[in-house]
Amino acid sequence: MGMTNEGERPPGPPPTGAAFLLAQLGAHAAGLFAERLAELDLTPPQSGLLRLLADSPGRSQRELADDLGMPPSRFVAFADELEERGLIERRRNPADRRLYAVHLTDEGGKLLDGLRKVGAEHERLMTDGLSEQERNQLTGLLRRLAARQGLIPGVHPGFRSMRAERTGRGAGRRKGPPSDGADTGTAP
Repeated sequence: MGMTNEGERPPGPPPTGAAFLLAQLGAHAAGLFAERLAELDLTPPQSGLLRLLADSPGRSQRELADDLGMPPSRFVAFADELEERGLIERRRNPADRRLYAVHLTDEGGKLLDGLRKVGAEHERLMTDGLSEQERNQLTGLLRRLAARQGLIPGVHPGFRSMRAERTGRGAGRRKGPPSDGADTGTAP
């Protein structure tokens, strides 16, 4: 089964490489996960922030923006909505009174429990058809590739390009405590 004419490909789908398949599966997985999160009234970046706060509460807005790969000026409006919903709160940082430490509220913790269930179901769905050994092998290989690319573990690189107007209701309105220097200008 060779070329039909000089330079022509045989009939059928074009061959694909690992990079394309990773992109194809990544886009598919991200879309499905976003749909599942919408049932919890969350966006993927919001879920990322809740997970970060559960793992390391009391961090400054600037630190969280850096970890999410988000411009600090956009983080403020992003966090405002979650604070308005009662999921996070800003408290004076006891070590540096100029800064605010961000924490999950009890309500945010309850929502995080639902988020964990959604995440576990999404993981099961996306790896359906693989044995436990194959899932572990795939996860290890993907972690190694992500590390070689300099990606931050647990942080989706798409957050860097997140625009403030896509964070939902209330974006752009400034409420609450000062921004600990993160609100240094307007978003482009």
